[in-house]
Amino acid sequence: MRLFAALTPPPGVVDAVRGAREPGLRHAPELSWTPPGEWHLTLAFLGEVPDDLLPGLTAALGAAAGDRGPFDLTVDGWGVFPHPHRDRAAVLWAGVGGDTGALAALSADLRAAASAAGLPGEDRVYVPHLTVARSRPPRDLTGLLSELGDGPQAPWPARDVHLVESRPGRADRYRTVRTWALGWKTDPGRPPERSTA
Repeated sequence: MRLFAALTPPPGVVDAVRGAREPGLRHAPELSWTPPGEWHLTLAFLGEVPDDLLPGLTAALGAAAGDRGPFDLTVDGWGVFPHPHRDRAAVLWAGVGGDTGALAALSADLRAAASAAGLPGEDRVYVPHLTVARSRPPRDLTGLLSELGDGPQAPWPARDVHLVESRPGRADRYRTVRTWALGWKTDPGRPPERSTA
């Protein structure tokens, strides 16, 4: 399975980004605009995960999510990759503000958990973002960014981490396979409850 760990934007964030990008859809319809249902904030890219590593990986990721409490973010403004080259950009993204220290720590913990579970480490600098559009080949997006203005602004309460399977070429490209509440831990001293039904 091809997997990544992510935060999913709440409806208010999706609505804010959708509304803020409208001038861009009219200004640059030739870009590949990402459907709102595919927007996510990647925390750790895991790649192809062999079946035999899945149990250890999910346990490690769940423990890492449990060690970090909920925090608050905002969706805030626009950016491009490669940064800051607006004149040869390949990706337009919505930025993330708020408690980015907690966000970076969560991402680092999840990456470390994946590495401890046997996956290759990821060493690139973490830049939190929602991918809104892609340009192939890269092009000058200066005019588009001017048209878009300051960008979306909306609160984003981060409460859950999702393990997502990526299935390129399918209509439902991203499928959530596990979810962990931030800061939630099981009580190892208490036996599991049994159903009486």
